[in-house]
Amino acid sequence: MVSENRAVDWRMPAIWAVLLTLSVFAHAYSEMSDRAPRLGFGRAVIQETASHLVVAALLPALYWLHRKFPLAGSWRNLLVHGLAVVPFSLIHTVGLVGLRLLWFVGVMGERYELPLTGERLAYEFSKDLVNYALLSAAVLALGLLLKRPPAAQPVAPAPASPTANRPQRFAVRKRGGTEVVVEVADIDWVEAAGNYAVLHVGGERLEIRSSLSRLEVELDPERFVRVHKSHMVNIARVAEVVPWVSGDWRIRLQDGAELSLSRRYRARFEALVPVKS
Repeated sequence: MVSENRAVDWRMPAIWAVLLTLSVFAHAYSEMSDRAPRLGFGRAVIQETASHLVVAALLPALYWLHRKFPLAGSWRNLLVHGLAVVPFSLIHTVGLVGLRLLWFVGVMGERYELPLTGERLAYEFSKDLVNYALLSAAVLALGLLLKRPPAAQPVAPAPASPTANRPQRFAVRKRGGTEVVVEVADIDWVEAAGNYAVLHVGGERLEIRSSLSRLEVELDPERFVRVHKSHMVNIARVAEVVPWVSGDWRIRLQDGAELSLSRRYRARFEALVPVKS
């Protein structure tokens, strides 16, 4: 089975980490300015960090809601998100109070009070209405940004198929003057060698006076595919494909040979041998 290990896309968590970190310091500065000189900047950062940690923990649930109930779906979905603000705000408020108590009282041994009164819950709910809207906008914007298709790489055009019948065998002159008949189906892979091409057949190297480009046109494109500017393989002889460096792949053939599959020829190869992740 041909396989490829798909790399984990860390862009989304990295972007959220940067956004939430910037938000912590921005809110801390604003909070310190409003309550100065009673609240130092360090204390304000700790308080805002507790709040943003709870928001980060709620992000997976927010993503699930937007997948399950997309805002563009219907008025019912808008109502779901409107109602979701209530548990979002309750969890956020209780969570930030718990983390602050854990730090200031449990770790620092200081006195800290933040009673969860109705007035406090209403105040936090008013802020969380805005927070939920901003977070939802960020979820949608990042989703659109990161789902943009990458720029298409140029793919070498497939050679035109000649109308004449394709050869099924070659007469190849070996060293010593003797000629042997090589069945095309027995060729494992072909290697360019200047004005010659080297046919690799069952461990033997047989030279034929022909360029690799000419053989690419003559041989059956459903069986032989160019994988590199210097190599062409019989897809029936491919045993394994593994990721390699710089976006290239490495092809391992049944005879043990290993060849590079360059990005230029990857699309044509996958058209014949679909790579399943």
